[in-house]
Amino acid sequence: MNEGLPTEAPTDERLRGDGLRGDGLPGRGLVGEGLPGQGALGPRLPGRGLLNPGLVGEGLLDIAEVAERSGLAPSALRFYEKKGLIAPAGRNGLRRTYRPDVLERLALITCARSAGFSVAEVSRFVAARPSDAYLRVRMGAKADDLDEQIGRLTRLRDSLRHAAVCEHEPIVDCPDFKRAVGNVPPATAP
Repeated sequence: MNEGLPTEAPTDERLRGDGLRGDGLPGRGLVGEGLPGQGALGPRLPGRGLLNPGLVGEGLLDIAEVAERSGLAPSALRFYEKKGLIAPAGRNGLRRTYRPDVLERLALITCARSAGFSVAEVSRFVAARPSDAYLRVRMGAKADDLDEQIGRLTRLRDSLRHAAVCEHEPIVDCPDFKRAVGNVPPATAP
């Protein structure tokens, strides 16, 4: 069935730069053995295969590694870069590279966005200086908005927990459920 075809993957020594493997079969056109301690595909750790290709140069991360670690798409990284929220450290060929601290900035951006901040608000926030009185007032107002949102979410969570064990039919007519959702105080006897 597979007569004449090798049954094992080619080793680095069998790869040649002319597009043929050392056994004469079509290869992937990879460059030869490379530098000592490297295979045709890049640096290797003894017994471990290729080094992480996301690490570039002196501790820099390429865009794919930043995307993987942050959970954001590369297009989102480019968008945040365009908006001035992050900055690349340079390029490795055509790929952007970033310093590792960009992950902290992206965590802040992601947290703020999930809390309802617009990209413009995040941009103003990350550029804030202690002397920016207007921005400080806006941040205080945003904190108040978040307190209200937390209150609503807490009431919803409490009502869902009650609904999970409630025997009232229908559940939404249960006085305890309604109280939890609306944060209505219990009725007092006259």
